[in-house]
Amino acid sequence: MESIGSLEEIVLMILLGNEKINSVDIAKEYEGALSKNISIPAIHVVLKRMEKKGWVRSEFGEPTSERGGRRKRIYWATPKAYSLISELNEAKAKLWKGVTKPSLQYVHI
Repeated sequence: MESIGSLEEIVLMILLGNEKINSVDIAKEYEGALSKNISIPAIHVVLKRMEKKGWVRSEFGEPTSERGGRRKRIYWATPKAYSLISELNEAKAKLWKGVTKPSLQYVHI
């Protein structure tokens, strides 16, 4: 299995949950799911890195008047990304089965 960072994993899961999506909407979904802010440049860095790995594809959408005639870049996950996330989730599920609720006597406050 290829190595994947936690931010890459989260962004890929957002991409897999959408047919096609732009970076602003990825940030909104990220913030909604994790209750954390993320910058658009941070998302662009991750998307470019994942595009080089073959996990993400992109294209420019149509120009819109609300963007002054500029086009948004639209992203989507590839089948390779789906396979990677699927394998990762299976591995996590196996590991999670071995996790037991920790005894409170070992928790130091």
